[in-house]
Amino acid sequence: MSRSNFNDWIKTFRESINGYDYYIDCKKILRNAAKLEVELHILNVLIGAQDIEAKFQDIITRYPECLKAIPILLAVRKHEIYCQDINGAFTYRFDTPNQTLEQYTYFMRETGIFDILREKKIASLYGYVMGVEAGLDSNGRKNRGGHQMENLVESYLIKAGVNYRKEITTSELQQEWGVNFSSPAAQNKRWDFAVRTDNCVYVIETNFYTSGGSKLNETARSYKLIAEEAKNINDIVFVWITDGKGWLSAKHNLQETFNILKTLYNITDLEHGIFSSLFTA
Repeated sequence: MSRSNFNDWIKTFRESINGYDYYIDCKKILRNAAKLEVELHILNVLIGAQDIEAKFQDIITRYPECLKAIPILLAVRKHEIYCQDINGAFTYRFDTPNQTLEQYTYFMRETGIFDILREKKIASLYGYVMGVEAGLDSNGRKNRGGHQMENLVESYLIKAGVNYRKEITTSELQQEWGVNFSSPAAQNKRWDFAVRTDNCVYVIETNFYTSGGSKLNETARSYKLIAEEAKNINDIVFVWITDGKGWLSAKHNLQETFNILKTLYNITDLEHGIFSSLFTA
């Protein structure tokens, strides 16, 4: 693969950047479930109980703190749940009880929780909640995915052993490192990373696109402008690290930037040690 050949270079773009920690946050799941471990073990006596409503009322009378474990059984993290039917509308609080014991029993019956427990559809409430937490945590994939490229690039910066800053603005570059990036396109920009060497400062932008869209063309045009302006500044080198099959739908604009920005790289370049040669040049 030659860095000077755009077609060869773009062929190495990845379908995905998902790491092992992308799918679920196991530590978070264990931590959340552990917060209710005692209450869930107490409520376990309801599993298989035929007189489940009487047992539930006895448990809540003796251990009212067990109420706080109820919302997560419905995959709800809040302490307050609103429900209504032909018998009326109720807001149930599970941190500070605000309904009668009979009304909480009605809640458990009508939501179907009693049916699940009575018929032994689960073996352990703690295990059940672990599954619920895993399902809820899958919603966090978007946030985790949004930082994966930055985290990957940072791991290579650490490996290179360079002096770098994360999320630094153009004005902070001037205040802290005395570097003036007097570029209209970069005037109010917050850079993903900045690396300081004996010769200059490298400002780095990172992104990964799994799908196409107008944003890719806008990004390529914006970074092309920054690259052109950076050429006239002695102490600044602009570096763009991008990847993802989404670029296949915007090859033309990316190639235009590739042709003028010699420090445009992808993940394969990182794997081939581009930082080692770049920062020692």
